[in-house]
Amino acid sequence: MRKIILTMQMSLDGFIEGPQRDISWHRVDDELHRHFNDELRTMGAFLSGRATYELMAESWPTADKDPSSTAPMVEYAAIWRDMPKIVYSKTLERAGWNTTVVRDVVVEDVRKLKEQPGGDLSLGGARLATTFRRLDLIDEYRVYVHPVLIGRGKSLFQPVPGTAGLQLLEAGAFGNGVALLRYTRRTR
Repeated sequence: MRKIILTMQMSLDGFIEGPQRDISWHRVDDELHRHFNDELRTMGAFLSGRATYELMAESWPTADKDPSSTAPMVEYAAIWRDMPKIVYSKTLERAGWNTTVVRDVVVEDVRKLKEQPGGDLSLGGARLATTFRRLDLIDEYRVYVHPVLIGRGKSLFQPVPGTAGLQLLEAGAFGNGVALLRYTRRTR
C-alpha cells in the first residue's frame, strides 16, 4: 500500500513561509534540490491545497525554459509537470499540468487512492496537512528544517486534537545547514 508522506520545508522556529508568502529565506542549493528530485521523482502523485498548487504553478511549468535555472531546477520542472497532481480546493475551478481538482478530503477516497498501484503520495501545504493529520491520514513526515529564524509567518503545524506518537526514521544534514527529520507514525 502506498504511503502519504508530508514533505515540507520550515524555518527552525516552525514557519513554512513568512509574511506575504515570503520563502526567500529557503536555503535550497543544488545539493538539496537534487535530493528533492531523487525523492519526488519516485512518487505516484503530489497532493496539495490550492495555495501550494498555485505557488508551484507560478514557476515550475516553464522553469526549464528559464536560462537562469540550474540543472536540478530544469530537472524538477519536468518532474512537477509530468507528475499526477491532486489539488484539494473548494474554490479552484480548473488546473493544468496533469492535475485533478477535488473539493473535499474524504477519508474513504484517500484510502482508495493509497490502495492503487504506484509510488507513494507526497503531501504538501500546511492547511491540507492539518486536515490530513486530523483525519490520521499521514504515514510519514519529511521535514526539512532551514537554519534560520524568521519570527512570524504561517506555521507548519496547526493545532489538532490528540497526540501523534512518531518514530524517528532518519536525521541528516546537508552542506548548507538544512536538516532532514524523517518520522513515521509509531506502531502500537
